[in-house]
Amino acid sequence: MYAVAPVLAAALAHVGPAATWLPGLRRRRFPGLAGQGSPGHVALTFDDGPDPASTPHFLDVLDGLGVRATFFVLGENAARHPALARELVRRGHEIAVHGWAHDRPWRPSPTRDTRDLERAVQVVGEAADRAPYWYRPPYGILTSGRWAAARRAGLRTVLWTAWGKDWRQDATPASVRATVAADLRGGGTVLLHDTDHASTPGSWRAALGALPGIVRDCRGAGLAVGPLGEHGLGGGRAGDASVSATGAGIAVAS
Repeated sequence: MYAVAPVLAAALAHVGPAATWLPGLRRRRFPGLAGQGSPGHVALTFDDGPDPASTPHFLDVLDGLGVRATFFVLGENAARHPALARELVRRGHEIAVHGWAHDRPWRPSPTRDTRDLERAVQVVGEAADRAPYWYRPPYGILTSGRWAAARRAGLRTVLWTAWGKDWRQDATPASVRATVAADLRGGGTVLLHDTDHASTPGSWRAALGALPGIVRDCRGAGLAVGPLGEHGLGGGRAGDASVSATGAGIAVAS
């Protein structure tokens, strides 16, 4: 029993920075980390792909909406489906790093974090034909090991300010849209998932169904929708500025 204490203490030390995943805290204290950018813009991001069963549907809907987004892909998925990873880029989207696998960080391993992130950066870079810039850790849990590994890889960590909780078994297009709208402000970053790789089977359909309404809500509020690269977060590798912005809430239109 007592042997557990040192292990727990070590884990907490590594996971300490994870408190930044709390939306309210990170918006106030770490706006750049939260993805708070230009007040007239909303960054649209997707996690966990690419997935040949679902990602192409999102690409088609985004094409129809005239919207480009940032896809945080898992290295293992990009390696498994390299043509689809390249298709993301070919169709004008931004490809970013979500790690190698969707592992939980409860047993921290800085050595493993560094190794896996390096592998993911290589695979994503090959798909994009350029070095990736953005990084988002699985579950939004930013351990000290992942933070350090990302910085060594030249990656800028960005989380989110609004999400749709689209991974839930009871998620519907209406619930995803309403959940996003409740927290969305000008300058915000939206998190959705283009696959059920790490969530309830078939849950991606709720996000897909909500997507046109979310974009319509943003545009109705006078907000442009696009990738993180157009979000006013500093853009290139030299930029690491934290941008604080506020804006009007977005109401869900019927």
